[in-house]
This record gives sequence, structure tokens and C-alpha cells, in this order.
Amino acid sequence: MYRTHTCGELRLSEVGQSVTLSGWVHKRRDFGGLSFIDLRDRYGITQLAFNEGIDPEMLSKARLQNREFVIQAVGIVVEREKKNTVLDTGEIEISITSLKTLSESKIPPFTIEENTDGGEELRMKYRYLDLRRKRVRDKLLLRNKISMSVRTYLNSNGFADIETPYLIKSTPEGARDFVVPSRVNSGQFYALPQSPQTFKQLLMIGGLDRYYQIVRCFRDEDLRADRQPEFTQIDCEMSFVEQNDILEIFEGLLRHVIRDVHSQELGEIPRMTYDMAMKLYGNDKPDIRFDMTFIEMNSLVKGSNFTVFENAELIVGIKVKGCANYSRKELDILTNFVKRPQLGMSGLIWMKVDDNGTPNSSVNKFFNEDSMKNWMTAFDATKNDLILILAGEKNKTRKALSDLRMHLAEKLKLRNPFEFAPLWIIDFPLLDWDDESKRWVAMHHPFTSPKPQDLSIINEDPGSVRANAYDLVLNGNEIGGGSIRIHEREMQAKMFDLLGFTKEEANEQFGFLMSAFEFGAPPHGGIAFGFDRLVALMGGDEVIRDYIAFPKNNSARDVMIDAPSKISNSQLNDLSIHISNNDVTN
Repeated sequence: MYRTHTCGELRLSEVGQSVTLSGWVHKRRDFGGLSFIDLRDRYGITQLAFNEGIDPEMLSKARLQNREFVIQAVGIVVEREKKNTVLDTGEIEISITSLKTLSESKIPPFTIEENTDGGEELRMKYRYLDLRRKRVRDKLLLRNKISMSVRTYLNSNGFADIETPYLIKSTPEGARDFVVPSRVNSGQFYALPQSPQTFKQLLMIGGLDRYYQIVRCFRDEDLRADRQPEFTQIDCEMSFVEQNDILEIFEGLLRHVIRDVHSQELGEIPRMTYDMAMKLYGNDKPDIRFDMTFIEMNSLVKGSNFTVFENAELIVGIKVKGCANYSRKELDILTNFVKRPQLGMSGLIWMKVDDNGTPNSSVNKFFNEDSMKNWMTAFDATKNDLILILAGEKNKTRKALSDLRMHLAEKLKLRNPFEFAPLWIIDFPLLDWDDESKRWVAMHHPFTSPKPQDLSIINEDPGSVRANAYDLVLNGNEIGGGSIRIHEREMQAKMFDLLGFTKEEANEQFGFLMSAFEFGAPPHGGIAFGFDRLVALMGGDEVIRDYIAFPKNNSARDVMIDAPSKISNSQLNDLSIHISNNDVTN
């Protein structure tokens, strides 16, 4: 056998035993008549000892082993004279009696250490080497642990794991599809699923009642730190449920995962309407681990003859606790932050409360001390607090202040990655007006049902209709979103009509679903979690790449296998695809 034990399990209790270990040479140290090899596998590191006095041949063999050689070693477990408290196996070592080289290695292009000298692109090119690093390997093992935890919870709550197709029909809604040409059906294309949405609804119509799938999905969109062109969802659907049923079940899932991974117990998960989230935080995925909620000031400052305020649709600010000591230079840096082209604000107004409780601001000549004390009351500001204020068009100003709030939270170290603060956002708008296409688009997707109490205004005021939808937010990141679905043909037809579909277009793209609604569709709803994002957050990160075994880079390329790549002319001919002068025809 190649091994009797792994490199992470031997302890003092095994002293005197003969063992066989296999793994990679992590380091080698030579001291005259003595050599040591740190042998590494997935489970840990064990020190191998080679003593010239015991076997000169073994010592000679040890000195031929370079980093990343794969070796097999047989020896006796002995207690170490100088113990290593950093290693789990640091109280023992193996006195080697036999050594065999299983595979030689070239010099790796970067050091396989926790603090490697390899850049990101180089490590992605040699991802299989990067996976040998404990930091990366532990992230994938965390992913496995969370996957097992999710499956345990869902299986114990009556959900069935059911697969849905990967080769499906392309639809124009949502992000761009990845498409796959069909050889058998020349000139026609499959699409890779952005989500199994319609299939899980059909499973409910089929009577499966509770479905889940940890499923690969695909979206051809620009990449960010928390996005990849192929990603994984925990996709779920339930029949005969209302919104509260789903929120309770999946609160339970999050509690279960955090308990399994971090041994933490979550308190009550608050629920907040979309309108309130925008009013208090300026976005629909607020980080509630820290305060700095928005205070709207229109009623306090309008009529002051201060042009910036008089011309603004919204005047809003935040209190930064204990930061009145910010220098003019620091305040200028914050001003430049909100004036960046991405935010486009004209400036930043500030007010400090000194250690005597006296306010002082950048607009003293427009507002007297009594006025500013009213500001203090509105913000519940006390000694040494700083108030930062923005003014302008409502949506633009909220976004800028939201970004400033998060920027300050990072600067002040208020975002402890292992403090978990989930939040449900509910009552989203059903529709959003798209100025470019001059039509309504679905805020979530076309299968989301409106709030029953808003049905009476859906014809005359569709923009005011609320969706029976919900998002689960964790530490400022959306980790899950779902809705109660439309389950009646007439309502689904109405939704397609609001979205600008002709009857022919709706039937061509979703006729199969409309037809299924005619055969007894149960009330149903569901949710999908971004699994990659959830795993990264459980690992204390917001970047998902290292939690995926073989990720793409920022250009959506796999630099390890060099994909995407060209295919042969014979393959193109089989697919009836012809390329000439950089044009593709089918």
C-alpha cells in the first residue's frame, strides 16, 4: 500500500509504530550528517528524519529529493526533541528506514507556501499547483463542508434533489445567454441555463412539492469580484406556500450552515421593505453590522437660501461616530471620493461636534449655531461626532452616500468578516421602467407574482405595484433571492403584456409554461442562493474566485487550459458554421 496514515494524523500515541506515508516534498533541510524532509499531503505536514548514523544510504536518497517530488517513506514514529507547536504533528517525526521516489517534479513556477511569490495570473495558469497551498485547499474544503450542510438541511426538510436540463431554449430576458449550436438541427441553438427557473416551476406543476438542486448556471456578462460566467446556485422551490413559509424555511437553512461552519447561533433575522432600505441605506442590500443610517434633512434646511440645498431634490446625511477629529485633508479625501465620475457629486458638506458639544460646519455662514443644533438633534449627534451631508438628485445622491458609508466602514474597520448580520428585503417593486427601451422590465423576473393587495392598480399604475418577492442579504451582499410565482395563465399573460411581449412572442418563448398552467398549477414559490458567494462570505471573503476549483479570469478566460479557443474546420462544418473575414454565418 502507498500509505498507512496521512501526513496530518500521527501523534505521540503512535510513537514506536512502523508507518508508511506518501506525499509531496514541501521542504528539505540538510545539516551535515542529518537531513529532514517536511512531507505534505491534503491533511497536513509530517517531518521525516534521516540520520547518517542509522543509514547513510537513506541520507543520500533524501538529499536527491527536491521540492514537489512525490515520495513514499517508511519509518518509525519517534518523539521529536524540538517540538513544533505550529504543526498538528509537531510532537513527532518519522525515523526513515525506506524511501522511494514515486514521481519527480520540475521546479515550480512559484513557491507553494501560504505567502507565495506567484502573481494571480501565474497561479491561475498553474491552478493545479496553487491548489496544493493550504490556504486555497482549505477554501475548497469549506465549500464541500457547506455543500454537505445544505444538503443535510434540505433533505431533512422534505426536499428532493432533482436535476434539470443544461441544454435549453434561449430567451431575451435577463443577462446574455451562452449558446450552443446544434449539429442535428442545423441552424438552431441551445442556450445554457441562467437558472432552472421554468423547470422548477414545472416540477411543482408535476406535483414534486419540494425541490432543490445545487446547480451550475451560466451568464454571459461582465465579470466582477463576486461574479463568474459559470456559477453555482442552491436552487429551491416549494408548493402550497406563502412568502412567510419560504422565509422561515430558508432562515433555518442559513442558521444551520452558520452553526455547522462557525458554531454561531443567529438571532432573529430582521425584515425590511425595499423602500425603507433605500431610505435608510441607499441600496437594497445594506450591511447592518454597523450604524450610519441615512437621515433626510430636506425639512431642516430648505428655505435657507443656500443654493446647493435649495436646488437639491434630496439632502441626506450620515453620522460617523467619534470622527470629529478628521483633519481638513481627510475631509478633502472624502470629498474627492464622492466627486469621482462613478458617483458624480459636486461636493461634500460636513459638520463636527467638538468635545464641548459645540457644532462647527463647512457652511457656517449659511446656518447659525441654533440651526446646527437642530442638525445634532436630528442625527442624535454628541461630542466628537462627524456628520457628512450630500445633496442632489434623489437616486444619485442615495447611491453616492451609500458608497461613502461603505468606504468609511472599511476605513474604520467596522466590517468584521466573521460577524454575520443577515436581513430580508421584501416588497420590491414588481416592475422597473427602462428609459433606453421605453418599456417596463421585471425587477426580478417575469414569473414573479404581484402582491395580491396591489392587483387593483396594476392597469392604471403598474410602477406602484409591489412584487411578492424577497432577497436575503448577508453583510452587505445579496446571497439569495426569490418570489411567490404566478401560477395562473391569465395573470402570466397579463405580466407578459406589461413587459411588452406580443401574444405571439410570449407563446413562442413560454408557450410550454402557459400550457402547463392549464392543467392545475399549485400556488408555489422559491428562492435561489448564490452558492459561491455564500461560501466566500462564510470564509470571511467577498471575492469568490478562490472558492472555485478552476475559475475564469477577469476576461472570462481559463488561462490554464486556454479556453475559449478556436475549433477545427471539420467541427465548424459539422455545425454548419462558416467563418470568413471575421464573420460567422450558420
